Amino acid sequence: MNTSKTQRVVVIGNGMVGYKFCEKLVAKQKNGSRFSLTVFGEEPRVAYDRVHLSAYFAGKTADELTLAPESWYAENNIRLFLTDPVVDIDRERREVRSHHGVVVPYDYLILATGSGAFVPPVAGVEKDGVFVYRTIEDLDLIQSYARRARKGAVMGGGLLGLEAAKALLDLGLEEAHVIEFAPRLMPRQIDEAGSGMLQRQLESLGLRIHLSKNTQQITGDDTIRGIQFADGSALEVDMLIISAGIRPRDELAKAAGLDTHPRGGIVVDNFLQTSDPAVFAIGECAVVHHLIYGLVAPGYEMAEVVASRLLGEEKEFKPYDMSTKLKLIGTDVGSFGDPFVSEPNGRTIVYENKAKGVYKRINLAPDGKTLLGGILVGDAEQYNMLLQTCKNKTVLPPDPEDLILGSRGGEEAGAGVMGLPDDALICSCEAITKAQLCHEIGENGHTSIDALKKNTKACTGCGGCTPLVKDLIQGVLKQKGHYIRNVLCEHLDYTRQEILDLIKINGLKTFNDVLDKFGKGDGCEVCKPAVASILASLWNENILEQGRATIQDSNDRFLANIQKGGTYSVVPRIPGGEITPDKLIVIGQVAKKYGLYTKITGGQRIDLFGAHVGDLPLIWEELIDAGFESGHAYGKSLRTVKSCVGSTWCRFGVQDSVSFAIEVEERYKGVRSPHKIKSGVSGCIRECAEAQSKDFGIIATEKGWNLYVGGNGGSKPQHAQLLASDLDKETCIRYIDRFLMFYIKTADPLTRTATWLNKLEGGLTYLKAVVVDDVLGIADDLEREMQLLVDTFKCEWKEVVDSPELRKRFAHFVNVPEQKDPTVAFETMRGQIRAKEWSTSIHGL
Repeated sequence: MNTSKTQRVVVIGNGMVGYKFCEKLVAKQKNGSRFSLTVFGEEPRVAYDRVHLSAYFAGKTADELTLAPESWYAENNIRLFLTDPVVDIDRERREVRSHHGVVVPYDYLILATGSGAFVPPVAGVEKDGVFVYRTIEDLDLIQSYARRARKGAVMGGGLLGLEAAKALLDLGLEEAHVIEFAPRLMPRQIDEAGSGMLQRQLESLGLRIHLSKNTQQITGDDTIRGIQFADGSALEVDMLIISAGIRPRDELAKAAGLDTHPRGGIVVDNFLQTSDPAVFAIGECAVVHHLIYGLVAPGYEMAEVVASRLLGEEKEFKPYDMSTKLKLIGTDVGSFGDPFVSEPNGRTIVYENKAKGVYKRINLAPDGKTLLGGILVGDAEQYNMLLQTCKNKTVLPPDPEDLILGSRGGEEAGAGVMGLPDDALICSCEAITKAQLCHEIGENGHTSIDALKKNTKACTGCGGCTPLVKDLIQGVLKQKGHYIRNVLCEHLDYTRQEILDLIKINGLKTFNDVLDKFGKGDGCEVCKPAVASILASLWNENILEQGRATIQDSNDRFLANIQKGGTYSVVPRIPGGEITPDKLIVIGQVAKKYGLYTKITGGQRIDLFGAHVGDLPLIWEELIDAGFESGHAYGKSLRTVKSCVGSTWCRFGVQDSVSFAIEVEERYKGVRSPHKIKSGVSGCIRECAEAQSKDFGIIATEKGWNLYVGGNGGSKPQHAQLLASDLDKETCIRYIDRFLMFYIKTADPLTRTATWLNKLEGGLTYLKAVVVDDVLGIADDLEREMQLLVDTFKCEWKEVVDSPELRKRFAHFVNVPEQKDPTVAFETMRGQIRAKEWSTSIHGL
């Protein structure tokens, strides 16, 4: 490249990739300006973050989505023309002409024209109420029109389509539909089983999914009234968002005589050079390696390659990994490597938990030694390490299933992020390696996400690498022997313990108060439920009032667990498992009246399944009249206190375990905590209540009670450890008060007592010193704080039943609250009902 004089570079397109090219070229010019930059954009605003465009409906402003203010361009001597698209390229004269007649010569021309929404040739697409989903202006139009719409649909069940469907839910439409031509959602990223799991999750949140639908016509006069399908069926809607894919913007290149692909896109070589050596194409308008790359990370890498080549560096664009992870309407979805490998080209391990809506698939090489790819739906916590394991061809552990199930031996599967090679690409968007980040953290002292964003640009693209970067910060600091603050998230730069203290000291009662005083941004799925839990643990106020409902986990919002088929479960509290015949009769009558499935649980209570959301207040009204209370099966709180019959009936019992279990459950019911809590009381050493597998368990002795703490069942069972022996009841209760409040105040979000105790410095010895010996002098405070929660307990469902305003939340159709969800369907099984299986067939792998 000729670098003897200032080179004129013109960029057509001011989207994310066009902006990134400018940023990289500016950063690479270390010894004076070798290039003059001119940028043309057709939108009225500077480049903004399209990846998180749906956040616009959740309250994020256009300024907050902006990648850099207009002043940044001026400060870096970049001429910027907005609302002025280029309409002509004269390759012989090497100049471009804009819509407003601006003519600018170039030495190098960068085409970053991106893509437009693909609109299928369906009759009626021109009608009012039909939109595309690409720009902020599109979103403004959608938002305005949605105010007078009741039923909306999205055409397209891929990544963009499901993002648009989230927008319909955020806008509060009564009905939100997704129409997909293929027989499953996200057919390019996930397999049939994973798609089926995703579909069930989305339908449980109110979306209505229509698969294998070929849209034939959009009906109505000048305004949309419905959609007609090729199979003869129809759907009544009054607005439609088309998100059926993208089409490369290659019309300008084609008019200039550059080579384009028959199916769309500007053909470039490995160096992103078009058929004209002076013209490059980057982003979604370019066809490279016979592909259109529709993700931001490869677009950023293209910007890096072209900026490097203009400065004389030998760099080429290599085939790019198209792995992706995102949260679709609250459901994690991840796809990496080759997600569809099958025999004989690979071996597959599948974990499927329909009750929790989790599907995980990993594909191994035929020899079982390396990871080829995989799919995660419902729980993508392991995504980043799985992706790195796949990309770096890391040798798998002896039991590869540990990668998705967790090790059953107490050790983490694999060596973690610190075991990755130095050249492992941690941030794909900015091509940042592990070695670069370790240097910034360890040598330059940039030990926060914000500092690394500023100094390396890591985590500033799609944001998918953020969890891995956090782990890297902790790993480097641990190696150096530094104390690590495990801050909650990017919006609240404090640990959970610090936030709890700050909320308490300042008397804060709402999430917005906390964010305004100590945070930034709008919050996220991490900090919202964590703060909700803290507020409930401190003040014990109704979680559905004062704007607290929207920050709860989905189950808490409805005070019921969302189950299959869009139904809900009802779980009244039955302390200690003891119930009178009259109350049993009431449960039976309610179950019959509302057509519910009944089952006795392992926690000694009765679950009622299959309730419609609109019936929940009616069901609970009858149960509360009979003396029942909420069992908090939906909350991060005390679930059950299991008991054997003890000395009341059993000839081996040495203490009255039932009475003590009821006393314990009545005391701690409704106490909110970092995770759910279970307990048990056994009347003798035979341990029929399985107390040693609980978060806290009590076992009778001849002299009193032994108190055990830190146990749990589940996928990683762990026995509880003996905290104190031969206690009288009053002392036992005091120790439980102290233990639970110390756990509530110091545990990280979603951490069970067993994990918390395992990580607690000093372990059980330290816990004994705090709880039994009161070495910190806080025992009185812990007991007083627990007594406050006990004294202020109110049954959440009773408050809903008594409040007309709260009851309004429990309606499937806002305008016709008495009407039930027509998509809920049941079938019989052993004389009871069960939710019908979904139409998507799931085959064993």
